[in-house]
Amino acid sequence: MRRYIDGFTMLLLGAIVLAALMPAHGNAAAMIGFAGKVAVALLFFIHGAALSRASVRAGAAHWRLHLLIFAITFVCFPIVVLPASALAPVWIPPELALGFLYLGALPSAVSSSIAFTAMAGGNVPAAVCSAAASNVFGMMMTPFLLMLLAQTAGGDAFAVGDALRDIVLQLLMPFAAGQAIRPWVAGFMDRHHTLSARYDQAVILLIVYAAFSKSVASGLWRDLPVTAIALAIGLCAVLLAAMIGIAMVLSRRLGFDLADETAAVFCGSKKSLASGLPMANVLFAGNPALGMIVLPIMVYNQIQIVVGALLAKTYAKRLRGSTPKTHA
Repeated sequence: MRRYIDGFTMLLLGAIVLAALMPAHGNAAAMIGFAGKVAVALLFFIHGAALSRASVRAGAAHWRLHLLIFAITFVCFPIVVLPASALAPVWIPPELALGFLYLGALPSAVSSSIAFTAMAGGNVPAAVCSAAASNVFGMMMTPFLLMLLAQTAGGDAFAVGDALRDIVLQLLMPFAAGQAIRPWVAGFMDRHHTLSARYDQAVILLIVYAAFSKSVASGLWRDLPVTAIALAIGLCAVLLAAMIGIAMVLSRRLGFDLADETAAVFCGSKKSLASGLPMANVLFAGNPALGMIVLPIMVYNQIQIVVGALLAKTYAKRLRGSTPKTHA
């Protein structure tokens, strides 16, 4: 597990270095951009075909926990991240501030939320249901949330109409098509789930290279101070700590047991890199600052993986010493 995470992290860094040294220009950049759009559409088609309806129904009855996770992801997180926009333009560039607002509007991570909940011995069926629902609803909610946050922060109005159209065409329709053929391909998808995971990684690497290549070619990174990058890393760490704390406090105040708290902490505090980068490729298509906009989600993702692994071990020890309960 550790080597797998480290290997992908190194590939991400390699894509950034490659973009810095050999950015795509002209026709090459246009071809990569088109390939990215096709790859993202295929990605969500595969996700639709791979998502088991039975696994979602298994945890759907625990509605109070799902509402809590939904509120943490789409209400608490956006509110907590909003003050970061006040740091622009003195401390961080406006594009980086927009990236933090985008981070706040994203859905929860699916694979890592479920994996860490399982590692900790928490309520896995509820984690599966909440994380999957978060990503499905997030495809529709993220553009509206981003528009609301940008307007609240005093930034430019976000073109939600165009963004929603692109979301429907490039994400929702392929996802729905994948769900439609699920009865015929379920066996194949379940047997070859590792191929889907590898394709996810390949698409992310393509998007990272294209985004950073576009930013390098436009000259945005030349004027970005090192202090702004260091501040972005620090902000991501503070945000993660705040969201974990909020999830813990709300879970205990609402009377959830430790297994449910584990699902709320991991599903509520995580943000999806797998959905975030493809959606950014659609929402900010043509924006030369895309590399800077997606920087917060990339940094946050790496921090949440490291912290999540440590936190899962802590919860596992606590859950082994507690009496398990039956989940509704």
